[in-house]
Amino acid sequence: MKNKAILLLSICLFAACKQNTEQFDATGVFEADEVIISAEATGKLLNFTVEEGNNLKKGQIVAQIDCEQIKLQKQQTKATYNAVSQKQNNANPQIEVLKQQLIPLQRQVETQQEQVKVLEKERVRIDKLVKADAVPAKQLDDIVGQMSILQKQIAATESQKVVIQQQITSQQQAVNIQNKGILSEQKPIAERLPLYDDQLRHCTLEAPFNGTVLLTYAKQNEVAAIGKPLFKMANLDTLQLRAYISGSQLSQVKLNQMVTVLVDDGKDKYRELQGKMVWIANKAEFTPKTIQTKDERANLVYAVKIKVPNDGLLKIGMYGEVILSEKTPKTDK
Repeated sequence: MKNKAILLLSICLFAACKQNTEQFDATGVFEADEVIISAEATGKLLNFTVEEGNNLKKGQIVAQIDCEQIKLQKQQTKATYNAVSQKQNNANPQIEVLKQQLIPLQRQVETQQEQVKVLEKERVRIDKLVKADAVPAKQLDDIVGQMSILQKQIAATESQKVVIQQQITSQQQAVNIQNKGILSEQKPIAERLPLYDDQLRHCTLEAPFNGTVLLTYAKQNEVAAIGKPLFKMANLDTLQLRAYISGSQLSQVKLNQMVTVLVDDGKDKYRELQGKMVWIANKAEFTPKTIQTKDERANLVYAVKIKVPNDGLLKIGMYGEVILSEKTPKTDK
């Protein structure tokens, strides 16, 4: 009788163990996309109050690096740029003097042209009188001679104007050539200014996304260098459960599939969460020693990633168990 009781108890324990080991299809560990935030400039950490566990918002200022040297370099470059600008020659004073010389010449030409018009009228009148034998022909010849002299004077004045115009053009071209060399020195100086602005922007470090600080590597007043890690952060609103399934289970999974995830909730209790299959490995790998699948005899398994919304109780490194088949919802009778 005693032997029968022991046998019955053994069968019950075996059934319970079998039920407990087969209630999930795979197990895994929760992970998060951890990002190490590094310094983007070199200098003393003037303001760095980030602590482990802090929740950061995207764009929140988390560190301020002393970049006074960069500011001084920018001011020096600006001063050099302005000094080069002052070296440019200005042709306007010389050109203005030449233009002033053109004014009386232009007025002289206009006066001479008016005199030519008056003499032309007089020539027409005298020509009629000469034809009528009212006046001697010498008077007509004198008027024609005066008109010829005025025409030559006008031509000479116009030539003077052309010479002055050429002098103005030559002066402008000479100054432009001189200024072109000066501007060629100014351009590389101007192009350095945006570089300093970019470096100054990197002196203020902002959180790249919403997340939680996991670990810090620096303290305020320490000297940071470009690329030096300052802290590590991750978005814990959604964690990824990295689990492994056997080849025989591949037919049960697909991308975007909703699965049930079980996590410990006290002694011998489980809390059910819904997860989404977001990644399935395209090739098999050997079974990790710390991971068990439903078929423990399989030597090759496939890694999968399941996104699980975090209600605040999930932690990185926590184990989770996966049920691939959908549960039939209970209905009230």
